[in-house]
Amino acid sequence: MSENPSFPVILPRIGTAGWSIPQTHDTGFPSKREGASHLERYAARFDAVEINSSFHRPHRRATYARWAASVGPGFRFAVKLPRTISHDRRLVDCGDLIERFAAEVDGLGDRRGPLLLQLPPSLAFDPGVVAAFLRQLAAGPSGSIACEPRHASWFTPAADALLTAAGVARVAADPARAAGAETPGGWPGLAYFRWHGSPHVYRSAYPAAVLAAHGARLAALAAAGVPSWTIFDNTASGAATGNALELAGVRPSAG
Repeated sequence: MSENPSFPVILPRIGTAGWSIPQTHDTGFPSKREGASHLERYAARFDAVEINSSFHRPHRRATYARWAASVGPGFRFAVKLPRTISHDRRLVDCGDLIERFAAEVDGLGDRRGPLLLQLPPSLAFDPGVVAAFLRQLAAGPSGSIACEPRHASWFTPAADALLTAAGVARVAADPARAAGAETPGGWPGLAYFRWHGSPHVYRSAYPAAVLAAHGARLAALAAAGVPSWTIFDNTASGAATGNALELAGVRPSAG
């Protein structure tokens, strides 16, 4: 999509994996008040979050509905597909699991953003398996899908073409596990960045210069009308919150 001054700016969404607030950044959020949840405080500063707990265990539809009711109308949740789909069955014969997951996440209503499919590093690209799975997934929960493959065979023109045809964005991950994994791929209608921390995965904070460069990239995507998500997963030492707050300060504004 070419840049067009009359095209409305689509603001990049920025958040973290989960909504815990580390003590080091506690004062940057609204003060604690009786009855306020971590999610309510988090949503006062961010407009997006990635639910990772859904990867490890199912949540009731009522739980998703309660989370949706805790945030404002502009907030969105990305939801990670269960490991029973991606790691246990490895995308094969997942119709029943997809149906259950769809019924659960329906509780988010219009607060739901993209679905995230993170694949095990050992799962190679098999066009037959992938195409069949994506057809099943398309018949389940509605909305956009971002896939984070971690085997080198996924970063090829054939894999990219299949994802594009299925309307699935390929995640841009840092650190990249294979050549090409650091840039978005697949369907160009969504750019989804997952930054896990570098050089120490899940722990290292990103320096200001790196965040500023990424902010410029997000501005270019927004100007072209491409929605983007940047999720910081470097949560082990609390760095994710600080990085997300800093990046949010350099992203383009609605004005």
